[in-house]
Amino acid sequence: MVKHKKSGPWLWIVSLQYFAVQVIVMLRFMPRYSMRFNTISDLGNTMCGIYDGRSVCSPLHTLMNISFIILGITMFLGAIFHYKIFKPSRLNWLGFTTLGLAGIGTVLVGAFPENTISALHVFGAAMPFLVGNAGMVLLSYSLDIPRPLRVYTFLSGALALTALVLFTTHHYLGLGTGGMERLTAYPQTLWLIVFGTHGYFRKTPPKLT
Repeated sequence: MVKHKKSGPWLWIVSLQYFAVQVIVMLRFMPRYSMRFNTISDLGNTMCGIYDGRSVCSPLHTLMNISFIILGITMFLGAIFHYKIFKPSRLNWLGFTTLGLAGIGTVLVGAFPENTISALHVFGAAMPFLVGNAGMVLLSYSLDIPRPLRVYTFLSGALALTALVLFTTHHYLGLGTGGMERLTAYPQTLWLIVFGTHGYFRKTPPKLT
């Protein structure tokens, strides 16, 4: 039973691989990768040339796309295991379901790089950007978690959703396309790691009744 309760948190802690792989892939990117002007998906782009006005060549694109898929799988499975840990409720079910859907979307991002079937890639990215971040806001209200974590969960989701609006309306506030996209995407992945770490080391189980 204890191992079962650790499965969800452990799966979300594995999200660390996503950031580690990005650093590795960035170092091989040509010419030089710009976190301000290049998107995260540029790292998984399978072509070399000009894409959407950006110079793109990512020799380790396969590694990046595998990382997307692993992230999506761990998000999905982690959401299932986490729901079993907390008190069953409609709001908890909805919140963790949205994160599961975000995981499926992230798998699509890796399976269909931006320069292949772009419609599926964009749809996949929309799942964590919109649905997953909204789910975090919902869980900040529904879960039996300490107040600091509750506030962090809400702020992470709210910040990412605000950034999504700015990103989709092309208001980058000096951060560039890549910078605003990261403000949309990174809070969620960081939250997975923080939430997973909290759950893994939490001594007092949440109320199930």
